[in-house]
Amino acid sequence: MQLRQLKYVLEVYRRGNHISAAADALNTSQPGISKQIRQLELELGFDIFERTRNRIVGATAAGLELIENAERIFREIDDIQKISDDYNEEKGGRLTIATTHTFARYVLPNVIREFLARQPNVRIGLLQGNPTEVSEYVQAGSADLGVSTEPQKSFLGLVRLPILSIKRSVIAPKDHPIAKLETITLQELAKHPLIGHDHFRSGGWAIMDAFAKEGIKPLVPFAGVDSDVGKTYVNIGLGIAITASIAFDPERDKNLVARDVSHLFPSSMAYVAFRKSSYLRKIEVDFMLKLSPELTRQRIRASREETVHSRAEPDDGDGK
Repeated sequence: MQLRQLKYVLEVYRRGNHISAAADALNTSQPGISKQIRQLELELGFDIFERTRNRIVGATAAGLELIENAERIFREIDDIQKISDDYNEEKGGRLTIATTHTFARYVLPNVIREFLARQPNVRIGLLQGNPTEVSEYVQAGSADLGVSTEPQKSFLGLVRLPILSIKRSVIAPKDHPIAKLETITLQELAKHPLIGHDHFRSGGWAIMDAFAKEGIKPLVPFAGVDSDVGKTYVNIGLGIAITASIAFDPERDKNLVARDVSHLFPSSMAYVAFRKSSYLRKIEVDFMLKLSPELTRQRIRASREETVHSRAEPDDGDGK
């Protein structure tokens, strides 16, 4: 059994059972992957994948168990590399952050700038998705940390720490009737086309749920858009948008106005997430400390299982 064979199995599984996609991702040939997987199956004595006319259609029960264990093996190998990086700080290392468009655009730039001022040798990569996808990236090991609101399903393998409460505003042109109202109600909002969020984002379903509880069905001509796209449509007069208050920039959005509607829609909590089972590097702890003044090294350590070790720096007297 070779690690290369396990890597091929995992990549085929992750690519929806498509050997061609796995071959492209690994920069190798389809016949080579097929041959190595077949050899591994012969060595193990069971089929890892179910096949129809020599085409992989899914993993067998035994194959799923193997895949689960193989994923753990590669996570542990990755942890060994992290330990090496941690004890060779001058090399910097790479830090991959999974996040949503809103956080990548409006929250993380200043955090990353401050972090890199102290850690210039660290290379940062960003993966974007909705909150559920962000958690999936972290759980799969594709990202070290995730920054987003709460996903729509549970991820028991992740630690999630609150960093920011997100309030909501309605965005409208400056001359729009909504901008002139003294008190904004759901009924008033429903009189105008509403640029809708992706329902996989917690903000999207929370907004629609608030209308539904009052028996109101707003007109949503566009759905599944992020905050910047929503503001673009608002700017050309196609409707109004309800979005995170942090997504309004008075300098950039000079033709628009933001009115607080936190009395109509519940705030969302933003979190930073990381895997319980993985080694937590110093650069990951340092980055998390930049996300919220409420986070401390003690709190991060206490949030993890006792069996997971972290090489965080000793406290320097300020609790961080």
